Amino acid sequence: MALTDIWFLLIAVLWTGYFVLEGFDFGVGTLLRVLGRDDIDRRVLINTIGPVWDGNEVWLLVAGGATFAAFPLWYSSLFSGFYMALLLVLVALILRGVAFEFRSKIDSLRWRNTWDWIIVVASAAPALLWGVAFGNIVHGVPLDAQHHFTGSFFTLLNPYALLGGLATLTLFTFHGAVFLTLKTTDALRDRARNLARALGAAAIVFGGGFLGFTALEHGGWAWLSSAVAAVLLAASVLFATTERDGAAFASTTGAIIAVTFTLFWSLYPNVLPSTTDAAFSLTTTNASSTPYTLEIMTWVAAIFTPVVLAYQAWTYWVFRKRITRASIPAGGGLPVERR
Repeated sequence: MALTDIWFLLIAVLWTGYFVLEGFDFGVGTLLRVLGRDDIDRRVLINTIGPVWDGNEVWLLVAGGATFAAFPLWYSSLFSGFYMALLLVLVALILRGVAFEFRSKIDSLRWRNTWDWIIVVASAAPALLWGVAFGNIVHGVPLDAQHHFTGSFFTLLNPYALLGGLATLTLFTFHGAVFLTLKTTDALRDRARNLARALGAAAIVFGGGFLGFTALEHGGWAWLSSAVAAVLLAASVLFATTERDGAAFASTTGAIIAVTFTLFWSLYPNVLPSTTDAAFSLTTTNASSTPYTLEIMTWVAAIFTPVVLAYQAWTYWVFRKRITRASIPAGGGLPVERR
């Protein structure tokens, strides 16, 4: 394999890790006001992701940095063409982080409710927008001969991309509900499990439709990976119904991996197809950095990636226990569990 192909694969792996880990973060945040009947419930929900949500976002930073270094033309065309959409994602991620930290700084129900709704919106918005963005990346956007985006913000709001947004929103929310069955207890856990069944059905409908259109357009392995994703989603609903929470979470994780594989496989060897003229498309060859740059990056990744993976695995192991209402201290308390 050429280094350009290796780095395309590594970027796909980074996005897969981000969607798997940040996916349940988005799901928990989106469901905060649905499952949280009172402030203690909502503090339990936030504490389930408190020790890990910021670490999960590192995958996005690394994916963006790797894209910038390995495929600078891809990076520049994305940020020029998707500027408004990516700005909305960035603002949502900032507000979500601020809300986690600020919601319990003042002992006021109105104050906490305001920040709770910000968490909901700032979690659902990226879950939706990432699907819209990748729908456009796979489908293609208008690029001219200089690889400049010639459309507008509304060009990105096409039916295929919007369906992709609904697919990721329902899939991540379902993933978050299943995650909560592993991290909560008693009535809160039961509500999460019951809601997971309905969310799973929605994820099958929207995700199946999105992957079906993708496979029709690109064929080949896209059909197989789409079928795998559909089977895993159906299995996760079945496991959630039979209270096999670990198997359900493993299935939603596998479904997200299969969906991401479908998108990147359908994209390759392009990194950003042009709907204006196929000759204007960005590919792994014409969008890449120099071979020397890619070689240095490969050595750095080989050394530091295992360290990062080991640290994050250790974090999840340390904070593996369930969060209960009894574990929440009286009063406002801290917004996240830090010990």
